[in-house]
Amino acid sequence: MEDPGSGAKPPYSGASKEGRAEQKAQKRGRGKRRGRKASPPPKPLSEDRAVAAAPDRRPVKQDEQTPARKRKRRRKNSGGKPGAIQSVQPVASTEAQRVSTQGAEAKSGKRRRRGGQGRQAAQVRPLAPGKAVEAARPAASYAPPTGPKPAKQDAHAERGQGRDRAKAEHHHRPFPRHDAFGDEHGGDYYAALDLGTNNCRLLIAQPTRPGQFRVVDAFSRIVRLGEGLGTSGRLSQEAMDRAVEALKVCAAKLSGLTLRRKRLIATEACRAAANGEEFLRRVRQETGLELEIINRETEARLAVSGCASLVGRETRSIVLFDIGGGSSEIAVIRIGDNRSTRLANHITHWTSLPVGVVTLSERHGGRDVTPAVFEAMTAEVAAMLDGFDCPPIAAAAGAGGEEDFHLIGTSGTVTTLAGVHLDLPRYDRRRVDGLWLTDAEVSAMQAKLLSWDYASRAANPCIGPDRADLVLAGCAILEAIRRRWPSSRMRVADRGLREGLLTDMMADDGVWRRHRHRRQGQKDHKDQGGKDHGARRS
Repeated sequence: MEDPGSGAKPPYSGASKEGRAEQKAQKRGRGKRRGRKASPPPKPLSEDRAVAAAPDRRPVKQDEQTPARKRKRRRKNSGGKPGAIQSVQPVASTEAQRVSTQGAEAKSGKRRRRGGQGRQAAQVRPLAPGKAVEAARPAASYAPPTGPKPAKQDAHAERGQGRDRAKAEHHHRPFPRHDAFGDEHGGDYYAALDLGTNNCRLLIAQPTRPGQFRVVDAFSRIVRLGEGLGTSGRLSQEAMDRAVEALKVCAAKLSGLTLRRKRLIATEACRAAANGEEFLRRVRQETGLELEIINRETEARLAVSGCASLVGRETRSIVLFDIGGGSSEIAVIRIGDNRSTRLANHITHWTSLPVGVVTLSERHGGRDVTPAVFEAMTAEVAAMLDGFDCPPIAAAAGAGGEEDFHLIGTSGTVTTLAGVHLDLPRYDRRRVDGLWLTDAEVSAMQAKLLSWDYASRAANPCIGPDRADLVLAGCAILEAIRRRWPSSRMRVADRGLREGLLTDMMADDGVWRRHRHRRQGQKDHKDQGGKDHGARRS
């Protein structure tokens, strides 16, 4: 290789491939830019200047190199003087890489200048080795570095790691426990407990839209508290033990909640038993729950309140019945033009029959029910209904006649019929609640259940062994009601006293009224804001 200070060289001679590419690019860029003539090649350095420029030919260190962007700005400021760009022989591998980078920039310089003046390309610097390892970790297993912080860190990488850390903390944040619901939402929760002849049920809910609520927790267990009550007149020790164990579960669910209001009731079994009050004292001592025994009229009104949302605006007359374990409540409802917000206010006649699925099956037998036994049970209930003084429904029906009247059944009997009718592999409340059944469909389901033996009824997923000996007694009560008030259709309600208790407590507290006023106030505020805005524009 010739000495750079020995004089002029032929073009592209004595240079590496990268250096020749650079010289070609420089000559082509100077000659073609905006039609100007190519600048003459740079003058060769004298021997003294060349030696001064590279006295010892030592390789240039990485930290002594000038960044490429700064080199380009200096060439631009130099006004394109021929001597501003000098060809330097590559003396080391690092120097050759630098020259190659300058040649690539010279090729793309024209495109950047045409794209827009003053626009700078983003400079990307590699992460430090420690940061690259951290960025590769998944967000869920993020752990902050324990070593010393690097001297220089990229701001974008820092923000990205901060987002990953926040996502990891949110992903692993524990879900609020059930016993923290009341404290977290300000205690705006209501609880209703219904201890009946056959079941112990608990419902915890929060009010939402007017007339509706969201269920937070629910509990139901068959306890058969009224078992043997029809023959002995007292609650048996085994039945009370089962009920107390179920009530302990309810007490545990209620103990961790901050409730706004609660109401715990007991119905026919405690109402009719000679030792009903004694049993409630035991419940208070062992569970801490204070239950009240309600009368039959209150029970009928609560059943109506629980089914209010299933009554359409076009309906004018309803017979609502609740077939319980020890009693059956029936309410006749007539709705005029002035409809009240509480459906129970439209009750014109009601009755409570001292018969339910438990008491009726014990008297007639619930395991092996023949058509003759079924007819005997139906006749017994029909005789009780004969003493109920109620005018015919058709006389008070509207212009639509029977179209304005229908039945609503809220009990385990009607929900079981609905499940069997739908042939559900497993009982599903969402498909059963609110279902319409025609009179022919109800008759077909009753005939199907009557044709099954006890084992077949127990094997059905919508009946089970707990209700296999009770379902036909409930069908007999339903048949007596259908004969007294014939209707072309019946609506199924998977709801009852618990929903009525919650509805009445929320209505008494005015939670839905405040919600409605708040929404109305927000609407008025928006309307007023729109008027003011229009006035300002005019």
